[in-house]
Amino acid sequence: MKELSGRQKAAVLLISLGPDVSAEVYKHLSEEEIERLSLEISSVQKVDNELKDSIVEQFHQIAIAQDYISQGGVNYAKTVLEKAFGKQEALNIINRLTSSLQVRPFDFARKADPQQVLNFIQGEHPQTIALVLSYLDAEQAGQILSELEEEVQADIASRIATMESTPPDIIAEIEQVLEKNISSSMTEDYTQTGGVQSVVDVLNEVDRSTERTILDSLEIQQPELAEEIKKRMFIFDDIVILDDRAIQRIIREADSEDLKLSLRVASDEVKDVIFKNMSSRMSETFKEEMEYMGPVRLRDVEEAQTRIVGTIRRLDEMGEIVIARGGGDDIIV
Repeated sequence: MKELSGRQKAAVLLISLGPDVSAEVYKHLSEEEIERLSLEISSVQKVDNELKDSIVEQFHQIAIAQDYISQGGVNYAKTVLEKAFGKQEALNIINRLTSSLQVRPFDFARKADPQQVLNFIQGEHPQTIALVLSYLDAEQAGQILSELEEEVQADIASRIATMESTPPDIIAEIEQVLEKNISSSMTEDYTQTGGVQSVVDVLNEVDRSTERTILDSLEIQQPELAEEIKKRMFIFDDIVILDDRAIQRIIREADSEDLKLSLRVASDEVKDVIFKNMSSRMSETFKEEMEYMGPVRLRDVEEAQTRIVGTIRRLDEMGEIVIARGGGDDIIV
C-alpha cells in the first residue's frame, strides 16, 4: 500500500466520516488548515475500502493512545497498548502519535498542581528548575517562580531567557527523576525551548512584587537582557504609552475599585493620563473617593494593578486596543 502523508490521511479520514462530522472537525481548525485540507480532499479521486478502513483504524488507535497518555503518561499508554495490540504494534502507535501530535516533555507536570511541582524542583539546580519551568504553561511557571527564594528567582529567569537546545537524554533523565510514569522523549530531535519570550510569558504571570524583584536584579546583572524583557512586557506604569482611545476603553472595562487602588501609588504622569480621559465629573468623584479611602495595604494595591494589567493584555489580545511594544514591531498608523 502506498504510504500517504499525514495530510492525505486526514483527508481520507474526513471523507470517510462524512460531511456532517467533517464540518464539526473544521470548527476546530485554523483557516490555513481548512484551506490545505480542503485542497487535499478535492484531489482525492477514489478511496478503496481497505485503505479507508486502515486509516480510520490508525486514527482510532492514536485517539486511544492519546487518552491513555492523558490518564497516566507515555509508559502507561505503552503498557496498555502492548496488552491490547502486542509490543510492535504498540510501539508503532506511540511513534505515530508522538510524530503527529508532538507529545511534549513534562506533560505530567502541566497537569499537576503548581505546589506539587514546586515541591519536586525547589531543591534542584537552577538550570534544572529553569528547564522544567520553560516547559510548563506560563501561568503555572509564574506561580512556581513566585514561590522560590528571591535570591534564585532572577538567576532562573535569566537561565530561561538564554536557554537553547537541550539534548533529549538530559530531558529524559530529569523527567524520570520528577515523575516515574513519564518515559524518555520518543523523538531524537533536539528540543528548542526557553528564550526571551518564554521568560516574558512567565513574568507576565507572577505577582508584581516578584516581577519587580527579578527585573531589578537582572538590570544589575544583565542590563541588556533586562531591557529586552521590559520591551516585550507591559506593566502598569506603561499605561502612559497608550493612546487616549485605549485608555478610555480600559477605564470602561476595568473595575472602578481596582482603578482607585491602582492609582494610590501611581506616578503623577499615570494619574494625569487616566484623569484626562475621564469626564470632569468622574475625575472629581474618583479623586474625592481616593482621598477618603484611608490606608490600604501595598499588596492590595499591587494586586489591583496586576488585575488592571491583565485587563489591558486581554483587550490587546482581542484586538480592542493596541499596545505599541519595543522593537518597532507594532507600528500604529
